[in-house]
Amino acid sequence: MNLKGKSVLTWLDYSQNDFQGCLDLASKLKREKQQGVPHRRLEGKQVVLLFQKDSTRTRCAFEVAANDLGMPATYIGSSGSQMGTKESIRDTARVLGRMYQGIEFRGYHHSDVIELSKFANVPVWNGLTDKYHPTQVLADFLTIRERLGHLTGVKLVFVGDSHNNVCNSLMIGASIMGLHFTAVAPKSLWPDMELVKECEKRAQDSGATLMFTENISEGVAGAEVIYTDVWVSMGEPKEIWAKRISLLHKYQVNKQMMEKAGKNAIFLHCLPSFHGLDTEVGRQIATEYGAEYPHLASGELEVTNEVFESHQSFVFDQAENRLHTIKAIMLATME
Repeated sequence: MNLKGKSVLTWLDYSQNDFQGCLDLASKLKREKQQGVPHRRLEGKQVVLLFQKDSTRTRCAFEVAANDLGMPATYIGSSGSQMGTKESIRDTARVLGRMYQGIEFRGYHHSDVIELSKFANVPVWNGLTDKYHPTQVLADFLTIRERLGHLTGVKLVFVGDSHNNVCNSLMIGASIMGLHFTAVAPKSLWPDMELVKECEKRAQDSGATLMFTENISEGVAGAEVIYTDVWVSMGEPKEIWAKRISLLHKYQVNKQMMEKAGKNAIFLHCLPSFHGLDTEVGRQIATEYGAEYPHLASGELEVTNEVFESHQSFVFDQAENRLHTIKAIMLATME
């Protein structure tokens, strides 16, 4: 693994050894955290967290990770800086790069995090953009390895909006680490073909396979991991909901789908999730679309509460692992 001084914007930039090295480092740091072993290996450094999009897991994971490593973290929300309004991204990058030794960015456009990385002269970490979510997929793969004992050859199935940043990153990770990746979705929501071609090149070396299908039974048969995400990403207009629901309502992860996969399959979700009436969005969707789609009237959208709360669900292991894998990325790029 050789990430020192580098940015992590997408795993397409890195090798299997780099990805594996971050996983192994995350496992080590997780054990130390559980055992109460301090690892304040970056004392004297500071990081800044730039959030155009709000987040629970990403913000908390970066702040706790920085603290565990001995670094103060400055959080700047969507209204906390002039970046992109009165000051260009490149100028912001050149200012922050002189004050901090690392920059996290969570925003709307992948071109923005590329611009930050180009001009900051310090490591920049992509906490989510419209195209990729690299810190999430590292946590996902750590969770899979913990539950199944290995990654190579695992059949990982993503169900739902397969054109989003999480699916893109899972497909990239699978192609690097030798998993068998399947996207189950309407054809109009399959991943971008240019990205698919890039992943197919990586798959030739790792032994991974990539499959895309609209057929649920075909796609989930033999799955060891079933993964889904919300149908509409944060920042997309409200008008998108009707179209996405009409396309995806049949792709809800439910007990029947999990049974098609097999009794040993695990369920993963990057969160937040709409699996009941205990969120404002869940209640709103149930009210507006429940009559047309009765199985959504309970506020259960991309996954049913039965699956979400089942013994097959490891979504909160995933959430915790965001901390350990983000810590590994920060340490690998800064130490």
